[in-house]
Amino acid sequence: MFGLDAGLTTVLIICILAACIFEFINGFHDTANAVATVIYTNSLKPSVAVVWSGIWNFIGVYFGGIAVAMGIVNLLPTAILIDQSISHSVSMILSLILTAILWNVGTWYFGIPCSSSHTLLGSIFGVGIAYGLLPDTAAVALNWSKVKDVGIALLISPVFGFGMTMALVLLLKKNVKNKVIFNEPGKKKAPPLWIRSILVLTCTSVSYAHGSNDGQKGVGLMMIILIGLIPAHFALNHAKDPQELLSHVNKIEIGISAVDYKALNTENKSSLIIIGEKVDDIQASLLNVKSFTELKNNQPFEIRKDLIFISKEMSKIFAHQPGEPKLKIAPENKALIEKEVKKAKAFTEYAPWWVIFVISISLGIGTMVGWKRIVVTIGEKIGKEHLSYAQGASAELVAASTIGVSSLLGLPVSTTHVLSSGVAGSMVATNGLKNLRMKTVKSILIAWLITLPVTIIVSGGLFLLIRLFL
Repeated sequence: MFGLDAGLTTVLIICILAACIFEFINGFHDTANAVATVIYTNSLKPSVAVVWSGIWNFIGVYFGGIAVAMGIVNLLPTAILIDQSISHSVSMILSLILTAILWNVGTWYFGIPCSSSHTLLGSIFGVGIAYGLLPDTAAVALNWSKVKDVGIALLISPVFGFGMTMALVLLLKKNVKNKVIFNEPGKKKAPPLWIRSILVLTCTSVSYAHGSNDGQKGVGLMMIILIGLIPAHFALNHAKDPQELLSHVNKIEIGISAVDYKALNTENKSSLIIIGEKVDDIQASLLNVKSFTELKNNQPFEIRKDLIFISKEMSKIFAHQPGEPKLKIAPENKALIEKEVKKAKAFTEYAPWWVIFVISISLGIGTMVGWKRIVVTIGEKIGKEHLSYAQGASAELVAASTIGVSSLLGLPVSTTHVLSSGVAGSMVATNGLKNLRMKTVKSILIAWLITLPVTIIVSGGLFLLIRLFL
């Protein structure tokens, strides 16, 4: 398979299966985020709710784009993804997946709504940090600008979910005259049709949003596996024409030739010179190449590395810093560079259709099982009162909106934390802080605080340990 020997083919299959298992676990771990409200308001029977949620999770992954997936891939240092040491690649993949699976299963078993996003990202951070500790890798670092963006998104989204849900419930209490939506649902009695329709719609929205964000993390994990183990086939998008990439690079060269070097600081001037060299290297590599399969040895990694460098450095050069002279370049040339760099990124930021399909299936099936433990926590243990129609709909509406916007921005957020904080906000809006079960809230907060450090330490330790044996 892909020109690998029997041993590496076995490793590849095991890693792909492990990625599917992670996404399957992500499904049943996070199902409660979508179905808790429709189950606890008797809007849908549990068996119907989880199947419905599973279908929309599948759709969310398959049609939700790959911005979040590429955000996951780009968190790791480029060097580790294209490191030709098979021991590094296998150690990286196994430590990532084992850490993510163990932590997700453990928190699910104890019924703690824990973030699969935090788990996977902590695992990635741990591997990146551990790789930087190896000899001859001192200059290697995580993509800290991306880490910062992800960290801010993960930090703000639960606070936003809590505040916005509380505000929405208060707004409904003030303006809605029909108070039936604030009543506790009757036992085994379905709500009025209009309320039921709204709750099913919000359940559908959260399920789709979960697929388009959390599901994409599985796509990103799968691409890390493929790029790490068989970069010759997956470092670049083989479905595209190399001459199209060469055309984009040629236009980038035209654009940067119009930049006034005198207006650049020393660092940016040096970067632009190196960009020129990278452009020359790509042009030489792609000359008369009709298919990426014609590239030899490490050429695919080098082209990928060069494209990522060009994109990153051009963004820095165009980002005007206070106190520095403005970049002197004609608007049309600046627009040309930005346009062609964006088009060139499509050759490194992609996922084959079969990867998206496999992850969609894994998440969709996972969503249909194992949901009860977390559903009970969200529906019964966050607040002291039974979840009302208004509370359930408000929490899910805010969660779907927050996750949907984050997916468009390419930022991974925690569906679990956004929704559980939204449920907490809805309880506070009804009867204040006394309406919260502080023991449950404390458990969720502790899990939220320790997930990153624990997974960073475990994945980093596993990476170094597995590497020793390999």
